Amino acid sequence: MELAKPQAEHGFLEKLVGTWDVTSSTMGGDEKWTEVVRSLSGIWFVAEGNGDMPGGEPATTMLTLGYDPDRGKYVGSWIGSMMNYMWVYEGEVSEDGTTLNLYTTGPDFAEPGKIGEYREQIIFQDSDHRSFNSSAKQPDGTWKQFMDVQYARKG
Repeated sequence: MELAKPQAEHGFLEKLVGTWDVTSSTMGGDEKWTEVVRSLSGIWFVAEGNGDMPGGEPATTMLTLGYDPDRGKYVGSWIGSMMNYMWVYEGEVSEDGTTLNLYTTGPDFAEPGKIGEYREQIIFQDSDHRSFNSSAKQPDGTWKQFMDVQYARKG
C-alpha cells in the first residue's frame, strides 16, 4: 500500500486547523461552544466541539474530514454525544473555493422512523470567520435550512 500524500484539495481542509469560538442562535438559544481542529499529516482533519445544549446539558461532537482522490470527493463523518446516529458525508467544494457542500442521509427530524436527505455546508467568509449550516431536502427538491452556526478563530 502506498502512503497517502496531501492533494491540492486538502488545502480547503487545512484552513480549518485551529481553535474556534462557536456561536449559534438557531437551536433555541445563544449557545457558545469551542471547537479545536487538528490535522493528521495533512490527510485527515479532526474537529472536536465542546459546549452546552439548549437545556444546559454538556455535549461533545467529533467531525472528521478528508479528501478521497480515488472517488474525487470529500468524505467525512460526524458524531455527537447527544445522539446515537453516525452521519457519513460525501461532497465537493464550490467553484469559487469558499464552500464545502457535504451530503448525507439520516433520521428524518420531521417524520420519525423515516430517513431524510441533508446538506451541510462549511462556508469561509475569510481566514478567521466561517459558518456551518444544515438543510433538509424538501419534496420539491429544494433545501430548507434549519441550523446556522458561526465560527471565529481564537487569537
